[in-house]
Amino acid sequence: MQTTVDLNSDLGESFGAWNMGDDEAMLDIVSSANLACGFHAGDPLVMWRSCARAKERGVAIGAHPSFLDLWGFGRRPILGERPEDIVKHCVYQIGALQAIAAAVGHRVTHVKPHGALGNMAAEDEGLAEAVAEATRLCGRELVLVAMPGSALERAGERKGLEVAREVFADRAYDDRGMLVSRKHPGAVLHDPEEAARRVVRMLEEGAVTSASGKKIPVRIDTICVHGDNPKAVAMARAVRTALERAGVRIRPFVAPPSSA
Repeated sequence: MQTTVDLNSDLGESFGAWNMGDDEAMLDIVSSANLACGFHAGDPLVMWRSCARAKERGVAIGAHPSFLDLWGFGRRPILGERPEDIVKHCVYQIGALQAIAAAVGHRVTHVKPHGALGNMAAEDEGLAEAVAEATRLCGRELVLVAMPGSALERAGERKGLEVAREVFADRAYDDRGMLVSRKHPGAVLHDPEEAARRVVRMLEEGAVTSASGKKIPVRIDTICVHGDNPKAVAMARAVRTALERAGVRIRPFVAPPSSA
């Protein structure tokens, strides 16, 4: 069983007067935060606050770019977008977060596409190439977060990027090792203790188990607990506690700059 792993969550997803999730509590639990960049959630004030709070806690931060879809929280598939335009959309978002992070003395270390963009880039070679290219353009030192076995993982490797392989504590898998659509019952797990047991088993076995029971060997660099789940804080805390009891250290896959 591996002895270290990153624990991440998608945060900074409030927007204007609309609040999403308990970022303050989650930042005390996770080692990395993927921050919304304004296309599906987040705004300059939220991004600034999120970067500053993460720095205070020594939490690494990454850009969480998405389709331009505030109305649908970035979870609606946007069909017909040209890959070359997705490159520009992602560069815009990553660059915005990099500038704000620099202003508060923090640093963006990774990129993880959000929602429908992430799900589609896991299987669509063109979108995967676009996300990887945008990441490369914003900095060859940036780590690309991708599901193991996905088109995005392959695209990142082709671009010469470091890739962090991600598994999900609170999502069901199909027999290909991809996520079950949120449209299907059981796609999202809500029981913190079940999620915690599941994550420990993933690290013990070096595999994820599909909804049908198939075991799929994977490399695991980081574990995601979604921040917009009503039980997100309880789930993240349960997962971290279970991992630490199993002797696993929680630390970011790229060390953030010192908060001193």
